[in-house]
Amino acid sequence: MAVVYLILSIGLIILLTARYKMHPFIVLFLVALFYGICVGMPFDEIITSVNEGFGNTLGGIGLLIVFGVIIGAFLEHSGGAYKIAEKVLQMTGRKRVPSAMGIIGWFVSIPVFADSGFILLSPLNKSLSKKAKITLSASAVALALGLTASHTLVPPTPGPIAAAGILNADIGLVMLLGVPISAIALFAGLVFANKYVAKTYIDPIPEVDEEDMKQRMQKAPTAFKSSLPVFVPILLIVLQSVINMYEIAPGNMFVNVLLFLGEPMIALLIGMFLAFLLPKKFEWEMISTSGWVGDALKNAASIILITGAGGIFGKVLQNSDIAALLGSTLSDINLSIWLPFLIAASIKTAQGSSTVALITTASILTPMMGTLGFETELEKAMVVIAIGAGSSVFSHANDSFFWVVTQLSGMDTKMGYRLFSLGTLVLGVTAASTLFLLYLIIG
Repeated sequence: MAVVYLILSIGLIILLTARYKMHPFIVLFLVALFYGICVGMPFDEIITSVNEGFGNTLGGIGLLIVFGVIIGAFLEHSGGAYKIAEKVLQMTGRKRVPSAMGIIGWFVSIPVFADSGFILLSPLNKSLSKKAKITLSASAVALALGLTASHTLVPPTPGPIAAAGILNADIGLVMLLGVPISAIALFAGLVFANKYVAKTYIDPIPEVDEEDMKQRMQKAPTAFKSSLPVFVPILLIVLQSVINMYEIAPGNMFVNVLLFLGEPMIALLIGMFLAFLLPKKFEWEMISTSGWVGDALKNAASIILITGAGGIFGKVLQNSDIAALLGSTLSDINLSIWLPFLIAASIKTAQGSSTVALITTASILTPMMGTLGFETELEKAMVVIAIGAGSSVFSHANDSFFWVVTQLSGMDTKMGYRLFSLGTLVLGVTAASTLFLLYLIIG
């Protein structure tokens, strides 16, 4: 019956968030209580699980999400994202607009939410597509897939960070795996956009003229300066993971400083201060409750609450007997690294949000990691990537990002399914297949 109640709980999460549009925080919280009561957990143990699940989860990753969204807000408002886009276009060539937009989307979505990133870059995308005299469909889908790739696979994006925190995975290792695997998946997505999507013509009508775009560029920081808030934290976190992995010079003072700076919280704090340097003229209003920081924190609140509720659900599952029972059953099926992918893909397809799919799947798998055989730091990181790959499949009408992409690109719903939704399937399956090959090699 414990397995039946778990399936029923997942069904309730999907039904209440997808059909009745209830906020995932309330749904995850109530379903956690529902499951605990159904399996006969003592009431005091349910309360303890709620407090520990919420507190321990947010204690580890709450600040990371906060700093990440602040960095994203400054990149967006200062125009730094435009400069990064311009630099990538110079490197790829303006005639290769779809490929360039996919790469730009991959960079921008590390600190900026995919929806915001597409809205931010859509005018630039239309202008470049018009100038190159190509269809908007290919460049729009390429941009959307680039945004999705890093949004689901590369920390410090909130979803992967939340999943890593819930599974107690090393964020540096998740980055080391997420960057190349997302790049390979994006490459497949770009081939799909250039070879298949490009056959459908959509006239690009720029919303911002070239003169207006030039004025925005003049106020923006340089591409190098714009990239520092993103890549300095990533470098510090990865460096810490490498030092820990190979036990480099233990006890050395300089190494200890690097380990401190590489703590994800400190690294992203440094990134936040670097982001404060992006505006041409810094004003205290920017970091006020009504300024850029205030708006960013309002956006972060929902993600933080959902993450905390996911932690509650995971803790209730962990403190029940479901872990050993379900873990041993699934181990017999021998789905290996495909199990987290399939769970995340099912939840994503059913209710729409990649972040909710990441958090919910991580919460479900947390108590089963040992019995499923995912015990080493590398295996935990691989599970996070598998969940991320699943959470990118299959974006359709219940996903807000689907409507952002289609409405800003002049696609009708049928065209959106055929071009963008199919593209997310290519992206996610490629990422999962790449990870599986790596898993077989290492295993």
